Amino acid sequence: MPQPEIRPEIVGLLCDANFQHFCESGTWSHRDGRPFSKEEQALIFQASPADLEELKAQHTRYLEYVRPYKEAPEAIQRFLSPFMDQLEEKNLGNAHALMTEDERSEFDRLLAFMIDPVRPFTAYAF
Repeated sequence: MPQPEIRPEIVGLLCDANFQHFCESGTWSHRDGRPFSKEEQALIFQASPADLEELKAQHTRYLEYVRPYKEAPEAIQRFLSPFMDQLEEKNLGNAHALMTEDERSEFDRLLAFMIDPVRPFTAYAF
């Protein structure tokens, strides 16, 4: 059986839709607040099950991308805990001095998740 065709223009529109606003108002709009044009509204109602499955797959990938950013504050606390336990004067500089090169790399990786901004959900970016 042939695979259903995924239409990128519909998936892109679905990825940019503000579903919370739609649920509250019944009006389709973009995530930046602009209302959908009549053409966009007509297009979104043509979404096929394949288009919706593609939206779901992209959103699932986005959630996996976001997960380490959300977990970073707790992860960095767990990571630093054994170093802080060894210190009389508990500060980040002293903890950093106790780390091996590999531990510093892991610390830098976790810290980047806390510093770098999370990219917004965008069609075909994840």
